[in-house]
Amino acid sequence: MSVQSTSFSGFANPVDPTPAELRAWAYHPETVPLQSMPPDWDLLVSGDHLVTTLFELAMDRSCPARRFALHCLYIYAADGIRTKFRAHPKRRLRKLVQQAETLGDDLMRTWAHNSRVLLAKPDLFDYRDWCEGGLVRSGRRLS
Repeated sequence: MSVQSTSFSGFANPVDPTPAELRAWAYHPETVPLQSMPPDWDLLVSGDHLVTTLFELAMDRSCPARRFALHCLYIYAADGIRTKFRAHPKRRLRKLVQQAETLGDDLMRTWAHNSRVLLAKPDLFDYRDWCEGGLVRSGRRLS
């Protein structure tokens, strides 16, 4: 199911987009290319305020920015796990992982699997994989 916006008029503040702005951009990412975003924009938007929106976008196979949203979910999971859930609530991550396992496709189930593996073995964290998109690009399942 897709909840696409018909147009996107830009971000009021790209460093702190609203869920509605992020959703509208995700269905029209050509209007504001990622290269024109502030440095480390992926890290900036991968927080609690937008994680539900990012999850919905990553679950939507028709979303043009789906892989970006999935990348942000990897950042979110790693940030929570690596900080022993001082950065993000453990309950929220577990709920998202369970939803991805139950309702998600292969990409989302792989994210859920990898998040569970990192939770069990935090020493497997690799910045390139989790924060620079390595696991999204490769589709690799950790063991």
